[in-house]
Amino acid sequence: MKITAYREKFDLKRPFIIARGKRTHAEVIRVELEEDGVNFEGECSPTLRYGETVESVMEQIGSLKGRFASGPVTREALVELLPPGAARNALDAALWKYDICCQKVKPFSLPGSLETAMTVSIGTPEEMAMEAEQYVRDGASLLKIKLNNDAVTERLKAVRNVAPDCRIIVDANEAWQEQDLIQNLNAAFTHGIAMVEQPLPAGNDDFLLNLKSPIPLCADESFHTRRDLPGLKSKYQMVNIKLDKTGGLTEALKCADEAQKAGLDYMVGCMLGTSLAMTDALPVAIEAKFIDLDGAYLLAEDRPTPLQYINGRIQIPRPA
Repeated sequence: MKITAYREKFDLKRPFIIARGKRTHAEVIRVELEEDGVNFEGECSPTLRYGETVESVMEQIGSLKGRFASGPVTREALVELLPPGAARNALDAALWKYDICCQKVKPFSLPGSLETAMTVSIGTPEEMAMEAEQYVRDGASLLKIKLNNDAVTERLKAVRNVAPDCRIIVDANEAWQEQDLIQNLNAAFTHGIAMVEQPLPAGNDDFLLNLKSPIPLCADESFHTRRDLPGLKSKYQMVNIKLDKTGGLTEALKCADEAQKAGLDYMVGCMLGTSLAMTDALPVAIEAKFIDLDGAYLLAEDRPTPLQYINGRIQIPRPA
C-alpha cells in the first residue's frame, strides 16, 4: 500500500475570528492510500494549539511510508504507530474506507440529514448579530457563538435578539477567567444559552470542580481521548469529540461510548476543513447532543463534490 500526502489551502468566505486569533484560510493535509490502483482518502487539519504544524504532521505521515509498503496496516495497529492527533486521523479515515471497500466492516447507516451548528465568529455585537441573522434567514435553528472575555453580555444579547427561536451554544476557547466566570455563565443563562464550551484554559480549570453552573459545560481543549474522561467528570457535563484530537474515527467512536457510560453527553466538532473531513465525522455524530460540523460551509471553495448545507442541516449523500 502506497501513501501520498498533499498540502492544500482553502480560502474562507470571510475572516474567522476566535479568542486565539483570526484565520483567513484553512490549511489541510489530504492523504491517499493506494492499493491495486484504488485510492482511499483522508484529511486532517494540523492545530498549532496542540503542538502541530503542517510540516510536523507531514513528517509523521511520511515516517510510515515504509511500514505501509511492507504490508497491510490495520486501524488497530495504527494506534500503536502514531499518537492521537491529525496525522493518525487522516490515515485512520483512509483505512476505514479501505476496510469498507474490502468488506471488513459494514458501511455506516446514516440518516438523510443532520442538524449542525452554524458558527458566528467574534466581532462587534452588531457584526455578530448580522452574521447570526443571515444564518436564521437561511433556515438555521442551532447557532454557535465564538466569544472571548470582552463584551460577553452585549454579544449574547445582540445575537439572541435576532435569533429568538434558535438553540444557541457558546465557545469561549479557553478565554474566560475565574473572576468573570460566574458573571459570564449567568449572562449566558439569562440569554437562554444551551451550553458553554471550554470557558477556562485546559490544565487550569480546577475552578470548575463541583461548580454549580446554571448551564452545562463542555470540555474541548481539555478533552482529547478516553484517557481524559476520568479527570473531567466533576468539571464538565459534556465533551467535544473531534477526529483531529482523538486521532481518527476509530478512537472517536470509543470516546462516544465511554463518555456515555461515564454519564457525560458529547458533541461532535471539527477544525476548519473540507467536506472530506466533515463526512468522515458523520458516523460519530448520529447520537451526539450537538453537532458542529460546519467547517466546510465556511470555505469560499470546497472540494469538487461538497456536502450540501440546507436550512442548517447537512444533507448526507446516499451511497452510489
